[in-house]
Amino acid sequence: MESTLKQQLHQKKKKWFLLLITSLFFLSLLIILSIFVSHDLSSKPTESQKPIFVESKLRVHTVPSTEHRVPRLAYLISGSIGDGESLKRTLKALYHPLNQYVVHLDLEASAAERMDLLRFVEGNAVFREIGNVRVVVRSNLVTYRGPTMVSNTLHAAAILLKEGGDWDWFINLSASDYPLVTQDDLLHTLSSVPRHLNFIEHTSDIGWKEFQRAKPVIIDPGLYSLQKSDVFWISEKRSVPSAFKLFTGQCSTIPDFDLYCIHLVVELISSSVCC
Repeated sequence: MESTLKQQLHQKKKKWFLLLITSLFFLSLLIILSIFVSHDLSSKPTESQKPIFVESKLRVHTVPSTEHRVPRLAYLISGSIGDGESLKRTLKALYHPLNQYVVHLDLEASAAERMDLLRFVEGNAVFREIGNVRVVVRSNLVTYRGPTMVSNTLHAAAILLKEGGDWDWFINLSASDYPLVTQDDLLHTLSSVPRHLNFIEHTSDIGWKEFQRAKPVIIDPGLYSLQKSDVFWISEKRSVPSAFKLFTGQCSTIPDFDLYCIHLVVELISSSVCC
């Protein structure tokens, strides 16, 4: 009797064990099938499906590269009394149809010399056909090392930005300069240079210039006189400004400006002169 009960209990346990194993098997099978089905459904895009992250809404617009395009240079060639012929020579040596040019003889040059330069530019068939050489008719009196030298450069840059079209680098030269390479060679060399790069010395480590450039107060006679003379120095010194940091450098070749920046700098110079 006791052995019979044990056999019945053993059979019941075996039956429940088999039932449990079968249930677990079918449950696992259902889970696996549901995973595969949900994966297939999620992998198929639907029109009404909305992105979860904002990055999926972004679209990157590719901008055509300007690399290896032949660059365009903008030149300012300045001169003073007796520099008319030298300025013409420099202009002819630097000329290229792709470039833009502004030429300027300051007020120290005679009216006849300035008119001769204007007739030279207007009478040149190539200059007239291409239309990329401009003469500053309203000449400025430029004092070396004075603010009038800066304002003359900004004036030429503003003309080039307003009338000179699309150019890549601005080069400031005098009538005594002369190129050592042809413009074709120069443009070919610069064609692979990224347009955002420049060729200026620019640093906040002003060193000795703090005492000899930042602290002295100078007056530029070109701001109020029609007779050219050198800047003169005031005996008093000013302190180095603490609200901003001074930078120094050399700006013979610089990338293109924004027109409003030129106007802003001119306004700042005018305000500082008036004050």
